[in-house]
Amino acid sequence: MTRTWRAREAPDQASPAGPPARTPAAALAGRAGLVALAAAVLFFCYWRQSQSVPLSSDGSGNVLQAWDMLHGNLLLSHWWVSDVSFYTTELPQYMLIAALTGRGPWVVHAAAAMTYTLLVLLAAVLARGRARGAGGLARALLAAGLMLAPQLSATSILLLSPDHTGTAVPLLAIWLLIDRSPPRWFVPPLVGLAFAWVMVGDSIVLLTGIVPLVLVCLLRACPGLVRRGERPASRRYELALAAAAAAAGVAGSYAPRAMAALGGYQQSPVGADTDLGQLQHGSWVTLQAFAELFGGNVFGVSYFGAQPVIEVVFVALHLAGALVAAWALGVGLARIFRFGELIVPTFAVAIVLNLGAYMISTHAQDLLGAREMAAVLPLGAVLAGRVLGDRIPAWIRAAKRWFVPVLAVLTAGYLATLGLGAAQAAVPPVSESLATWLAAHQLTDGLAGYWQANSTTVASRGQIVVSAVVQDSSDRLVPYQWETDDANYDPARHYANFVVAGGPTGLPGWSAELTFGRPARVYQADGYTIMVWNTNILAKLSGPGLR
Repeated sequence: MTRTWRAREAPDQASPAGPPARTPAAALAGRAGLVALAAAVLFFCYWRQSQSVPLSSDGSGNVLQAWDMLHGNLLLSHWWVSDVSFYTTELPQYMLIAALTGRGPWVVHAAAAMTYTLLVLLAAVLARGRARGAGGLARALLAAGLMLAPQLSATSILLLSPDHTGTAVPLLAIWLLIDRSPPRWFVPPLVGLAFAWVMVGDSIVLLTGIVPLVLVCLLRACPGLVRRGERPASRRYELALAAAAAAAGVAGSYAPRAMAALGGYQQSPVGADTDLGQLQHGSWVTLQAFAELFGGNVFGVSYFGAQPVIEVVFVALHLAGALVAAWALGVGLARIFRFGELIVPTFAVAIVLNLGAYMISTHAQDLLGAREMAAVLPLGAVLAGRVLGDRIPAWIRAAKRWFVPVLAVLTAGYLATLGLGAAQAAVPPVSESLATWLAAHQLTDGLAGYWQANSTTVASRGQIVVSAVVQDSSDRLVPYQWETDDANYDPARHYANFVVAGGPTGLPGWSAELTFGRPARVYQADGYTIMVWNTNILAKLSGPGLR
């Protein structure tokens, strides 16, 4: 009996122990680690690509505003901002980066990389939705893949100064709230508050979020257009979302006046000019801009010019992404009245509204104006993931011989484009050499045209203050009320004794003499004429904005 017992027990004793089962917490930690690693790699690549374009006065003005807020001027008193304040979108982000790293050109590049990284990750999460398994993974990868590698020529649009791209981050976050939350009474008020918050910073959210949501919800609630099987409760919930979004749009439109009444910044009116006479040209530019955002603007590349052949190849590969986004747009528009998820038809309508508004606007003159429709990229990527991502596993199984190689080539092309962007050489801010010359000659406070003003101040890390002026109707110089601080023109606070004139975008020297008299000294440096006086020229400055 003893021998038999030992024989039976021996196999159990000799069998090796299996690996411990992986707990859900460990699996979650592993996925979180992979996401963090991917985010770090993407941030580095986008940061490097952003540095390949010189910083101008636009982004520099936002750095100065954030720095002023960080040092107590939370309402930006005395400031004139542009037609977009970015007060609740990028400026808090700039404050955080400046608090950690100080004031300088790097703030814009780091913020641009952070913004685009967040956009890629949010687009992947939102595209995945509640899908799981291979279908959910395909959704997320398709959305992230379409945004993965911006075209080099689109760097200044997507990876530089605030220009509506960053507004898509809170927009996608709002849609995560709508998409993932159960239909409870508290969701519409939260959505309304979030939309109102974004409206303060950038009213483009009217076109990209608020109006599309209202239109789709109203259309789906129309009698006779509701599909069979839809419950009345879902219709009431969507109408509540629409009402909250509409209220946010109305409330947010009063933000500039409210800020001014509170003693905060003055905002320039939002430009809404249209030019229907240029509709044909606008249509062509809009088509190119759509392809440019998705990295596939083959219309703008030179096949025999100075562009490297490899760049042309990468752009041609990205054309597939633009076509996928266009296909997804058509599918999304066909689902406006279909009972089910709200995000697909709303994103489709948002893209159409954004494209249409850009097409008839005066911004549709060249591709630089594509910044006005930058949200089309993340919206289109999410839409493609939602409506086409589920089909990818089936396509792989059905057409493995040709689909998998094609997919591999496209993936390799996108990854190589990402690497190409990261490999670009960093360039200094446009006014760094001018700032260096002024510092060497101990000229620390002066005036210049807009494109030399804020950029020189930030390039000098705030050691030199250069404020923008412009010619008035009598050709005299007056303060320029665009991304400027009125306090800089106060002779009781500042002693300014020089004017930067000349250059391709600078002021005419004779207008400075007309305003301030003959200078004591004149220098030539970095293509500019630096005129110096032995007195505080701010005392002779008059015009709007001076109090």
